[in-house]
Amino acid sequence: MDFTTFMDMAFREAEKAFERGEVPVGAVVLDASGHVVGRGHNQVEALSDATAHAEIIALTSAMATMGNKYLQDCTLVVTMEPCPMCAGAIVNAKVGRVVFGAYDPKMGASGSVLNVTGCRALNHQPEVYGGISEARCQALLQEFFTRLRSRSN
Repeated sequence: MDFTTFMDMAFREAEKAFERGEVPVGAVVLDASGHVVGRGHNQVEALSDATAHAEIIALTSAMATMGNKYLQDCTLVVTMEPCPMCAGAIVNAKVGRVVFGAYDPKMGASGSVLNVTGCRALNHQPEVYGGISEARCQALLQEFFTRLRSRSN
């Protein structure tokens, strides 16, 4: 399956976060037919909520749309590798597949720093595909942090 089109959708969500001064991470959740059933972008600053990550917002939206707390037949597409909190939510929601763009060498929990999504001790392991449109996703993150550092100097 070519995930590039779906990553474009997640990237548009990340751009919304960027425009609002949030770390530019965006996510969409697709049902088994490839229809978007949830979407989200980081809103940590706007909501003063450390848990308002793109993945959490998209998963919550998808669960409401699907009317189910489990998303076994769904795919989460996110512009950055999930952190431990989001990876835990992915496992708890039994998401079938995770597709991410940029790897996160500081907080990544789908293989970079930790592998929560692949941990056999947990009750669920989604399929995981990383590095999809990686350069584009990484470039937006780098631009955000470069601007942030230049403002603080």
